[in-house]
Amino acid sequence: MSQDKPVNQAWGGRFGEATDAFVARFTASVRFDQRLYRHDIAGSIAHAEMLTRVGVLTQAERDAIVAGLTAIAAQIADGRFTWSEALEDVHMNIESALTAAIGTAGKKLHTGRSRNDQVATDIRLWLRDEIDAILAEITRLQQALVEVAEREADTIMPGFTHLQTAQPVTFGHHLMAWYEMLGRDHSRLIDCRKRLNRSPLGAAALAGTSYPIDRHHSAALLGFDGPTANSMDSVSDRDFAIEFCAAASLLMTHLSRASEELILWASAQFRFVDLPDRFCTGSSIMPQKKNPDVPELVRGKTGRVTGHLVALLTLMKGQPLAYNKDNQEDKEPLFDTADTLRDCLRAFADMVPALQVNRTAMRAAARAGYATATDLADYLVRRGLPFRDAHEAVGKAVAHGIASGRDLAELSLDELRVFAPTIASDVFAVLTLEGSVAARDHIGGTAPTQVRAAVAQARDGLARRAAPLQAQS
Repeated sequence: MSQDKPVNQAWGGRFGEATDAFVARFTASVRFDQRLYRHDIAGSIAHAEMLTRVGVLTQAERDAIVAGLTAIAAQIADGRFTWSEALEDVHMNIESALTAAIGTAGKKLHTGRSRNDQVATDIRLWLRDEIDAILAEITRLQQALVEVAEREADTIMPGFTHLQTAQPVTFGHHLMAWYEMLGRDHSRLIDCRKRLNRSPLGAAALAGTSYPIDRHHSAALLGFDGPTANSMDSVSDRDFAIEFCAAASLLMTHLSRASEELILWASAQFRFVDLPDRFCTGSSIMPQKKNPDVPELVRGKTGRVTGHLVALLTLMKGQPLAYNKDNQEDKEPLFDTADTLRDCLRAFADMVPALQVNRTAMRAAARAGYATATDLADYLVRRGLPFRDAHEAVGKAVAHGIASGRDLAELSLDELRVFAPTIASDVFAVLTLEGSVAARDHIGGTAPTQVRAAVAQARDGLARRAAPLQAQS
């Protein structure tokens, strides 16, 4: 038998030779999973508390473990902790340091658990905190949208379908559409958080443990709603990570759509908005350029996040129960998704309040595209013409306007009556941009009164959302 000692003594009793140096590096995860250290230590403290409660650890052993783990947390936070790739991961690095610091009591900490349930617990704790931070950024962005939407409730711009001028809308109404998208994203993340908030701790390797553990107690200590129900599912489930990445991908898709609009609006061809200089960059060769780098990067990072979702789905699709080493690959895409999403939300929440709106350019664009054609058709219907006949008549009027280079509101009454004799002088009230948007005065409509009502409702919802957080603090 070889006298070589295996690299990792935590599991090396069965092995007769050292792990190959390349394999040790290849299988180690400590370079990226060390960011879980706070949650790993919190889980270990809760586990020690539970083991003491059921009589597996003495009070003195528990106190030594808690003090040792607290000291290690401080060392890591201060940058004084030495991470070892030979110890594979965050769990074994911390356990090894604990044992070196307090001796035999440190070796008892792992009683009744496995790295399988330990890492599953750590990731849930970490992701719960990340979701809370992301929810706060969504709220901050929604608050910014509400403020700008109220300020621009009367600002008229063209609404588009197929990126062609369709009907006049208000800029405030457009921004409140973004608000609604983000509201659904917020709700999805709340649901995701509810489902992940179950504790796998105590499921051990896959079958549970023969020790008299109290999983309800350790779950409560960690703020979980309760323990997971099946030990095999507990250690192998990554649905919560996939669900988060799915919600993140959809949220990033919404931010990407908003980014595309900002990029268009900031162009010389639109000139609807001006982005603050601090969110743009210049060109190394063209001195006139002001590039919308922040929204462009958000648009680009959307593909990155969607890719992480596909990676996790692919990672899990072929795995038999229970835990497999494949699951080490869940962390980097999950970590990067959370980081990317939070940064993109922060950029938008900082940028939106500082948008400079060119109301004149927006109004001119709305006037240039025959945006009130539908209003004229509706007018004719109210005067007794069937809608399809009204549609045809207005289409001919638009063609006449295009040929003569004039908007519908610029045509004379006699010219308009050529296409529909029932048109009277009151038609010009419905052909104005203000008349068009004001006429959409129903819930969900673009009328300024409805925009302000939507803003008031949004503020009320944001206040209710904040109330539980204020009560907790």
